[in-house]
Amino acid sequence: MKRLLFFFLAFLVGSNIVVARELMPAPTDSLANIVDEVIWVVGDEAILKSDVEITRIQAAMEGQRWKGNPDCAIPEQLAVQKLFLHQAAIDSIEVTEAEISQQTEARVDYMVSQIGSREKLEEYRKQSISQIRQAMHDDLRDQMLIQRMKEKLVKDINVTPAEVRRYFRDLPEDSIPYVPTEVEVQIIAQTPKIAPEEINRVKDELREYTERVNKGEATFQNLARLYSEDPGSSRNGGEMDYVGRGLLDPAFAAVAFNLTDPKKISKIVESEFGFHIIQLVDKRGDKIKVRHILRKPIVSDSAVEQSLVRLDSIAMAIRKGDFTFEEGATVISDDKDTRNNKGLMANRSENGQTSRFQLKDLPPEVAKVVDTLQVGQISKAFQMINERGKTVCVIAKLKSRTEGHKATITEDFQVMKDMVLERRRADFLHDWVVKKIQSTYVHLNDHYCDCEFEYQGWIR
Repeated sequence: MKRLLFFFLAFLVGSNIVVARELMPAPTDSLANIVDEVIWVVGDEAILKSDVEITRIQAAMEGQRWKGNPDCAIPEQLAVQKLFLHQAAIDSIEVTEAEISQQTEARVDYMVSQIGSREKLEEYRKQSISQIRQAMHDDLRDQMLIQRMKEKLVKDINVTPAEVRRYFRDLPEDSIPYVPTEVEVQIIAQTPKIAPEEINRVKDELREYTERVNKGEATFQNLARLYSEDPGSSRNGGEMDYVGRGLLDPAFAAVAFNLTDPKKISKIVESEFGFHIIQLVDKRGDKIKVRHILRKPIVSDSAVEQSLVRLDSIAMAIRKGDFTFEEGATVISDDKDTRNNKGLMANRSENGQTSRFQLKDLPPEVAKVVDTLQVGQISKAFQMINERGKTVCVIAKLKSRTEGHKATITEDFQVMKDMVLERRRADFLHDWVVKKIQSTYVHLNDHYCDCEFEYQGWIR
């Protein structure tokens, strides 16, 4: 379950690819009937023909184009991913089940928002929401591990201001980058209230599970597999891996680390993600292994509507001058990430933090609304999924807008620095892959021996 953590989330790690796969209908008979075979082996990892076909479908859905022959480029891309995953295992890079769970929920919510409802998504996919969560689990884990491995490899690479100026001094005029339109956005968010009877319903379910385990009618593990809404741990009978206190939600950690008897079940715990019951598995130093069952109260449509109406009233009061947007964000907003910054959204990346966003980097619901606003204008209330995968209601204000333009060293130094840094990191990772190929066992089917690959050394 590792979405029980404090997360710095970004919808990075190949989010579009994962979403594309999950928005695909369940495999067709033609795909299911492919005679599978191992076409590449990288280290001790096999790449199957079906892996290539699924990737090909994902790419087609996204309009992705390949450099050179897709029959060569696709398996090579999969092989490169295997190299990063292999190194991540060697370096003990970890992704918590809580983090996977958090991203899973965010993506499911996003897919639901795109298709209209959970029922429509299940009908389209021909799978239950639980099955959809499980299907995306391994992809998300691998994408996150690859991203973290790359970040570790390039973390010490930097560029100086002199290097940036020198790079662009020698750059031809027609190669100077175009800086897309950037915006600064402030938000006020309200979390729809969950009805007390809904909370009581969830608590009663958890009490029933505890009673059934205590009476010997069922095991905690079986109940977790059947009912837990944590996709990361439910498949393992609710069991999480060893984890330190600092990675867990504080309320969850406070109860989990006080458990001493593996035969007993904790009281009901409310965390940022819902309500839990917890059972101790083992303690090892400053880490703990537990299993848990997570149940999430359902936010009603009427609660969402009430939040939207309240925010529209707040927006009207701000327009009338009763108080400023900044004051409202500081006092009224439920969004802890922006509340202490007068509602200003922060764009976080591995290169640092800024208040400027390209529209593509904003949450899609925010980008759609902001693109229609004039500077200083406040939107109508709308519903969105926040970084933690929660449904919230929001009003947004466009604080500033800088139209797209060719970069200049005086106005866009950070953009230019990021460009040079990204190029240097990409070159480093390319060289790393080539060296990694040389020290890794690789076997290709003869069919691929005539391919022109991006990286040298596959064919020996």
